[in-house]
Amino acid sequence: MPQTVSLDAVEAPVVQRSDVIVVGGGPAGVSAAVAAARTGASVTLLERYSALGGLASGGMVLVLDDMINGNEITVTGIVDEYVERMAKLGLAVYPPAEERYSSPEMWAKWGRWGAFDFHSHTNPKPICYAVAFDPDGWKRVSNDLVRESGVNLRLHSWFSRPVVQDGAVKGVVCETKSGPQAVMGDVVIDTTGDIDVASRAGASYAQDNYLVTLVFRLGGVDTATAERFEQDHPREARAINRKIKRMLGGAWELWWLKTPVPGVVWCNCPHMTGFDGTDPVSLTEAEFEARARIGAVLDSIKSDLPGFGNAYLLDVAEQMGVRQTRLLQGEYVVTKEDVTSRRHFADSVARGRDYYTPYRALLPRDVDQLLVAGRHYSATPEAQRISREIPPCMAMGQAAGIAAATAVEQGVVVRDVDPAVIQRRMREQGADPGDVPAENATVDASATVDQTEEAVA
Repeated sequence: MPQTVSLDAVEAPVVQRSDVIVVGGGPAGVSAAVAAARTGASVTLLERYSALGGLASGGMVLVLDDMINGNEITVTGIVDEYVERMAKLGLAVYPPAEERYSSPEMWAKWGRWGAFDFHSHTNPKPICYAVAFDPDGWKRVSNDLVRESGVNLRLHSWFSRPVVQDGAVKGVVCETKSGPQAVMGDVVIDTTGDIDVASRAGASYAQDNYLVTLVFRLGGVDTATAERFEQDHPREARAINRKIKRMLGGAWELWWLKTPVPGVVWCNCPHMTGFDGTDPVSLTEAEFEARARIGAVLDSIKSDLPGFGNAYLLDVAEQMGVRQTRLLQGEYVVTKEDVTSRRHFADSVARGRDYYTPYRALLPRDVDQLLVAGRHYSATPEAQRISREIPPCMAMGQAAGIAAATAVEQGVVVRDVDPAVIQRRMREQGADPGDVPAENATVDASATVDQTEEAVA
């Protein structure tokens, strides 16, 4: 039993009151805040780091994927706005519709952008809609969307504890350089990635772990030479890449991918297991382990891999890429079978690749006026591992923001918001809530959402 210290009760000045409070400024959090503001609520967004974007910027997870069902683009809405705005800045790249198919030519053109269906078993894998982007571009677009929507943003505000009264969350306390500060509101949305708010508010959760990754980028890479070597000498290239992946201790099929910035590649590796993303000691060990592997690989590739002779370490991600920690155990717990069978839910409010997220999976069972959105949504560990990519998390965030604002508008608790209203408002904001099942969905005919005029009014 660890030694404990008793502290005096915290007195935190109330620095802001809003209808909706969003804790965590990653992709899901920005989506939630912007969607709530566009639905008419006053919104405060709290972020512990100096910039918005979470794993899309600070974590440098630089491909948007997992958002197609065959030829259909399934994840739409605020994610589309990011892509459009970054593309105008020259900081997003994706294959045009006419080049999204399987062929050696298309693989040679788009494979190193990460724009392929990684679920496919064909060879070469088919090129699909996926977006390579720049992390600073993501930060810039996040700032623009938040400001344009009228969201009150407070950076450098590290969530400390929830304010819970009579079983409902009334606000949160953050630690800042000025000391503890309280933000009060009617609904709180937890988009921390680890359900920091929900777990401390008394919500039920499970805990597991998966891979962690400290992403890095290399500059000075002659990508044309590197790709030409792979195409002209495939056997030799595979041998070198296998050696590099062994040194990294694990990586996806392609350990480096191109970015919109010429000469800069990003490396979504090393993959490391056995680390706990909620334990500072474990995370510290992971940081040191990752940097040791990165250094060893850099020394090797400069001499062994054509195109990388002048490569240098441009930067290492500010945030460790933690894929799984705490998972909400909410009104409904999504299972692996739900995801793999493409089970359609009547209360679906967000879509992923070819799966659906029910509103109940965003609702804690034990706490009122609290919603969750993002990789920590209510799912089994096995289900979460195949349904946690950035675009689906953004769709959840957009749905949660709409639900929170709707609850305030109607004067009801969030668990009583009609999913049909969320679905309608998602479509009004350009998002697909998954209310209409695709042809390959498994439909539960016994459950339907009331789509009457009264329900959606």
